[in-house]
Amino acid sequence: MNALPDMNEVISLWKEYNDDPQLYKHALSVEAAMRRFAVRFGGNPDEWGKIGFIHDIDYQKYPDEHCEKVKEILVERGWPEYAVRAVVSHGYGIVNDVEPQTDLEKTLYAVDELTGFITACALVRPSQSVEDLEVKSVKKKWKTAAFAAGVDRAVVEKGAAMMGLSFDELTYEVINAMRSIRSELGL
Repeated sequence: MNALPDMNEVISLWKEYNDDPQLYKHALSVEAAMRRFAVRFGGNPDEWGKIGFIHDIDYQKYPDEHCEKVKEILVERGWPEYAVRAVVSHGYGIVNDVEPQTDLEKTLYAVDELTGFITACALVRPSQSVEDLEVKSVKKKWKTAAFAAGVDRAVVEKGAAMMGLSFDELTYEVINAMRSIRSELGL
């Protein structure tokens, strides 16, 4: 099995396909959440983080081939099969039928959309920060369909269930993961 490249190489590869600062912050958010859950589920935080960071590499250049083109990119670069499958599986029920099976895959599926929602929640606060963002505030916004309408709430809820977590617990952990890198996120 091939090893994952070091983080500098992962970032460099991501930058070959992306130049959007908001997508970069999203990659960092997902990486942080993945690292946090890796510890919880006995995974390797570096591996989970790299997979979280790279998961949307094809989104900017190939939006109509999202979760499809990424497979080609990562296989060509020698990424191991488990990592490629994890990245592809985050599109389950949205753009493909690759169901998340492992804790790694289920976590990526659950946290991807939620990090974006939490970012939106933080940005409408007076502080514009995750530092003082609480689960109850996220839940209140969650119930407002017009708020961050592009976030597929069903995916997050399904992902939490796959992980065996409540929405509150998943949200709490993701907020705390994002707090750990708030300066890099500008939140």
